[in-house]
Amino acid sequence: MAYRFCENEQFDFEVLMLLGASWQQGSDPGEVLATAARLRDADGPAWFAGWTDLARRVRSDGERAAGPGRRTSARNAWLRAAGYFGTGLVAADALGDENRLLAVFREHRECFDRFAAAWEPAAERVAVPYEGTALPGYLFRPVGGGADAPTVIVNNGSDGPVSTAWTMLGAPAVARGWNALLFDGPGQQSMLFEHRMPFRPDWENVITPVVDFLLARDDIAAGRLVLAGVSQAGYWVPRALAFEHRIVAGVADPGVVSVVDSWWNNFPPELRELFDSGDRDAFDGVMRAGLAEDAGLAALWRWRAKPYAIDSPFDLLTEVARYDLTGVLGRITVPLLVTSPEGEHFWPGQARRLYEALPGEKAFVEFTAAEGADMHCEPLGRALFEQRVFDWLAARLDATA
Repeated sequence: MAYRFCENEQFDFEVLMLLGASWQQGSDPGEVLATAARLRDADGPAWFAGWTDLARRVRSDGERAAGPGRRTSARNAWLRAAGYFGTGLVAADALGDENRLLAVFREHRECFDRFAAAWEPAAERVAVPYEGTALPGYLFRPVGGGADAPTVIVNNGSDGPVSTAWTMLGAPAVARGWNALLFDGPGQQSMLFEHRMPFRPDWENVITPVVDFLLARDDIAAGRLVLAGVSQAGYWVPRALAFEHRIVAGVADPGVVSVVDSWWNNFPPELRELFDSGDRDAFDGVMRAGLAEDAGLAALWRWRAKPYAIDSPFDLLTEVARYDLTGVLGRITVPLLVTSPEGEHFWPGQARRLYEALPGEKAFVEFTAAEGADMHCEPLGRALFEQRVFDWLAARLDATA
């Protein structure tokens, strides 16, 4: 599309994501466009300040509405505020102050907690047992949902806030009379910022405890679970489905086979050759020199690298290379829908690669610029995304009923 809101490519994409969230009341287009206009040339600290200022103003609106019991106004304001705080956090690593990041993250989460409590019926705060600790989450239900309602396990991406997981997958599920479980896995949100727990490539060891938790409850229908994920969860969802077969169907938006390719796409061939030579010290020296010359790039690198908890660029890329489905593709027999948005810039071509390698029931859904639904995670095509993806999921659930 011919829209450009910010000079910084990542910030521009975040504006698109916020505009798309308005479909599920996760933002107000006027608030987004007015703020983006002021921040068109913003650096990281200015971006962080601009969105957190808006978030606090909108949060105050919610608190004023809550006082006299205006539940709907308060709930909607808290959801928008949560999204704006989450948008500001994208630039938090430009501040060089972990305490400010953590403080704003907690403001974001408090707003989402208030939204969840004001949902009708109120969302249940849950804790999924996980390797001696617990993964925090929210179980949302529709009004009048029955005991046989499907449950969508919402798998967030690498750095998206929980408010985005709600607007992209949770809200459309509940609107269809389904339950939605949102959770933070290792390396995601509260598990990263508050507990310093990094990502892991063997995501079946995350999803299986989630499935165990749901099926241990008497208010969740067995045989009615689906798993849907966005962004880097396009790797995590199929990885989990290679081992966890109690799930009826899955969605990978977009399909991802090799996560590390999204990193190498931004590097010149000479740097890849240096990495492949195995000279760790030389590679780290070149990378650190380059990052020292570009404060914006350095902040983005820290943000992307944070969930892996690895300092050395060479070691980081070596670790990310482990996030690869090649060795397990033949095990994925759960029906899987793979999306492929035109203009996918993180993992171009990988959706088709994943789809063609799947041995079981599968679907390949393209989203195009002509439909207004192109780019990574279809930021401006949310209604079309919901229609195609959730109708496919409904058909799979009907077939197994």
